[in-house]
Amino acid sequence: MQTTAGRLVRLGFSDGAGAERLLGELGPEAAGDVGLLDSLVATADPDLALASLNRLAERDPGVLGALRRDPGLRARLLGVLGVSAALGDHVARHPEHWHLLEEERATARPDEAELRAELLLAVGADPDDPEPRAADASTETLSALRVAYRGRLLHLAARDVTGEAALGEVTAELSALAGAALEAGLAVARSEQPESGAVRLAVIGMGKCGARELNYISDVDVIFVTEPRRTAAGTGDGTTGGTTGGTTGAADAVAEGAVDDTKAVQIATRLAQGMMRACSATTPEGALWEVDAALRPEGKAGPLVRTLASHQAYYRRWAKTWEFQALLKARPVAGDPELGGRYVAAMNEMVWQAATRENFVEDVQAMRRRVEAHVRAEEAERQIKLGPGGLRDVEFAVQLLQLVHGRLDPLLRRRATLPALAALSRGGYVGREDARALAEAYTFLRRVEHLLQLHRLRRTHVVPEGETELRRLGRGLGMTADPVGEFTARWRRHALEARRLHEKLFYRPLLQAVARLPESEDRLSTAAAQARLEALGYADPAGALRHIAALTTGVSRRAAIQRTLLPVMLGWFADAPDPDAGLLGFRQVSDKLGATPWYLRLLRDETAVASRLAHLLGTSRYVTGLLLHAPEAVALLGSDAELDPRRPGALLAEARATVARHPEHAEVAVAAVRALRRRELFRTAVADLARHIDIEQVGQALSTLNDVTVQAALEAAIAKVEMERRAPLGTRFTVIAMGRLGGVECSYGSDADVMFVHEPLPGVPEKDAADAAHAVANELRRLLALPAPDPPLTVDPDLRPEGRQGPLVRTLASYAAYYARWSSPWESQALLRARFCAGDAELGAGLLRLADPLRYPAAGVSDEAVLQIRKLKARMEAERLPRGADPALHTKLGRGGLSDVEWVAQLIQLRHAGRRPSLRTTRTLEALRAAVAEDLLAPADEEVLADAWRFASRIRDAIVLVRGRASDSIPNDVRERALIARALGYPPDGSEDFVDDYRRVTRRARQVVERVFYED
Repeated sequence: MQTTAGRLVRLGFSDGAGAERLLGELGPEAAGDVGLLDSLVATADPDLALASLNRLAERDPGVLGALRRDPGLRARLLGVLGVSAALGDHVARHPEHWHLLEEERATARPDEAELRAELLLAVGADPDDPEPRAADASTETLSALRVAYRGRLLHLAARDVTGEAALGEVTAELSALAGAALEAGLAVARSEQPESGAVRLAVIGMGKCGARELNYISDVDVIFVTEPRRTAAGTGDGTTGGTTGGTTGAADAVAEGAVDDTKAVQIATRLAQGMMRACSATTPEGALWEVDAALRPEGKAGPLVRTLASHQAYYRRWAKTWEFQALLKARPVAGDPELGGRYVAAMNEMVWQAATRENFVEDVQAMRRRVEAHVRAEEAERQIKLGPGGLRDVEFAVQLLQLVHGRLDPLLRRRATLPALAALSRGGYVGREDARALAEAYTFLRRVEHLLQLHRLRRTHVVPEGETELRRLGRGLGMTADPVGEFTARWRRHALEARRLHEKLFYRPLLQAVARLPESEDRLSTAAAQARLEALGYADPAGALRHIAALTTGVSRRAAIQRTLLPVMLGWFADAPDPDAGLLGFRQVSDKLGATPWYLRLLRDETAVASRLAHLLGTSRYVTGLLLHAPEAVALLGSDAELDPRRPGALLAEARATVARHPEHAEVAVAAVRALRRRELFRTAVADLARHIDIEQVGQALSTLNDVTVQAALEAAIAKVEMERRAPLGTRFTVIAMGRLGGVECSYGSDADVMFVHEPLPGVPEKDAADAAHAVANELRRLLALPAPDPPLTVDPDLRPEGRQGPLVRTLASYAAYYARWSSPWESQALLRARFCAGDAELGAGLLRLADPLRYPAAGVSDEAVLQIRKLKARMEAERLPRGADPALHTKLGRGGLSDVEWVAQLIQLRHAGRRPSLRTTRTLEALRAAVAEDLLAPADEEVLADAWRFASRIRDAIVLVRGRASDSIPNDVRERALIARALGYPPDGSEDFVDDYRRVTRRARQVVERVFYED
């Protein structure tokens, strides 16, 4: 393929002539390789990638053929070469390392033990030795350590730049790699110290290393703690005896030949110094990084190593506030793990009491201001770590809140920033939207930090000013249309947001929402909106501008109020998962209600209502759809009390009154009832998304609403049938709830599973009564299935005897005859959910009395029936799961999902409810709790099963709320999955955590199912 310099420039190369020359030097086959050229163009810096590839190909020409054969290798290797000149230099010096990016091993994430073993082997130490000792401390050994370390760094960076490793994985692996290097450095130090076996030395990681959030190049902060070996003493040749736990003291017998504390500190200090040299010394392969022990007691003026008792004495008496803040991150990373664990445990007791110290909060704030003062003025605006809106803004705000509230709330005691921020949000100490914004800003800044440092493997936090460097950063973050402009806009937006929220959380906790906007944006103009929308990240700024113009154009009072509202509302929409949908929904609702006097006044005067509305419209298609057809329901947002589920009696009275207003028009009457249902669905969905009610309360509210809807529709259906027949119905009629409706566990997408029962009145021919009953059942189903703007309520009678092949309606006698002769175990199981729903309550009670001996057998269900139930469950797992569905992510039929939990509860009921009345409930969680009370299920098992049931139920509901339609599977689409995670309360980058949490919870539940249900 012939290339020209001009064409290469158009494709993305900066130096077209140089690129043409370099491609030619790779040979005609490479120059004509379209896949290679496409992959080069896709990198952050195509010129850099091509130059590094040329140098590598000179050392190992075989890499070109491998790149042609393996698209994954091509993406990973060129991706790294386009970001990091330093790793390009490394792989050119060590061409064997490009093989690390081939095939399955390229994507495998190493664990800490694997990294530790690899770096120890690099220095000639035995990874299985409790205190490994390197071959020597020569330059060759230190160089081997650096080569092995950078090989692992190359492997990680390749997964990072291709998106195969998330930020949390990258920082955790960098921290593990640093810990492994420290362990190898300590092994080198032991090779120089024949007395090393006389002491125990623990290396405590601090800062980002301790928190498992290290970046690519950083000083590694550590503290050293030592104690003499209290059992068999060091022998002088490096061999050691065993170790014992517990604190040191008079009760510990010092073995013959053991050293005292003073001598131990001297030996440990030499070991610590040797370890630091092993990591920071310059060799032909460069240095790793500086090991910084300045966070130790008394800083650089204090001893490098102390005993645990000396550390405790210092922190109890002399430590300053910032030192307790630093200890938040403390974690054993190398050396003696037992001693390190005791150190951290001892420090934690003091850390979480630090907030009670006098002037604690003021000290922390003053320290933050001192850090800012040390930033050079010419760099302040470009400093992503210490400058305004930088990483330290987020970290300090989070750490302060942790220290203040973590004393009484152990759930806040997290080392890493993002998990700590998520915990603060879940605990209510930080608003969910504020936490989201902070997490997004922090994640973006960390990714920028990584790209800056990867380029030369140098410690830097300053965004460059040159266009070439900015272009590489933007493209490295996936920005291709205008990488410089887009990167600069996103960086400034995130920095401003981080600073704003830092100020809000750190200095002005009572800041009102109106203060979020600069004064220049208190009033919205169309011209200002374009820049504002782009900065806020709207996906369709042009569409958003059209909506804004429609809302604000004109001289009416309505337009004037909108011009006041929208500057704040746009920020709230941007905080929501889907800003564009939020703004569109707001326009649609405003079009419906804009002329209503109270609507805009409510939003203007009640910022909490406006904020909640923005969040709902930008989160839930389901809620937006409900609101468009019941816009007056906005009034419910004014008070949390309005979100409480209404009492069943009040709902039923309103529904009956609605039907009574249309005695001769059943369709109109039921349409009005469905409008009532629409309003109550909105109330429940808002309360659900606001965490005002839990999942059990959601199920109860939805089930009650469905009961009321069926009752009102049944009364309308009976009236219509009687009017058409011009005679009384002639039979009593009742609706029995089954399935999730019977279990009072309805979700937003649930059908109404029912059975119909009738009983002819005295003197009415049985056929006439049966015809009338069938007419009522069919009319009920028809009325509730009529096209309407509200979510449907499908009445499903398929759980009746003989299913779809059986009669739609039966008498009590017919049910009794069927169950006496033909009933199977699955029908007994289905009847566990049966309860009265609507119609004649006395007749309903009669059916339930008939069902009780079947579902609550006095002697329990037979072994043969248990076997049939287990076989049926196994067959369902094998056959009913939709094709292509991931069993681990299917909330209903998947492993550890709803079906698993419900069948456990139902089998316990079938076996024992005949003798244990407390088990006679239609609700799954009530049955599990009763089983625990009856000593039929272990409390721990009930907790595991209930957690899985609640989580799966919440996910099913969240899917409907977000997508507007039901599904039982967690979606594969990354964006949809992220929206669902957000609706469940996870932070913006919490999609993977959400899936991991679900897998973990359901995996534990499945283990209980295997043991309790299948008795494996």
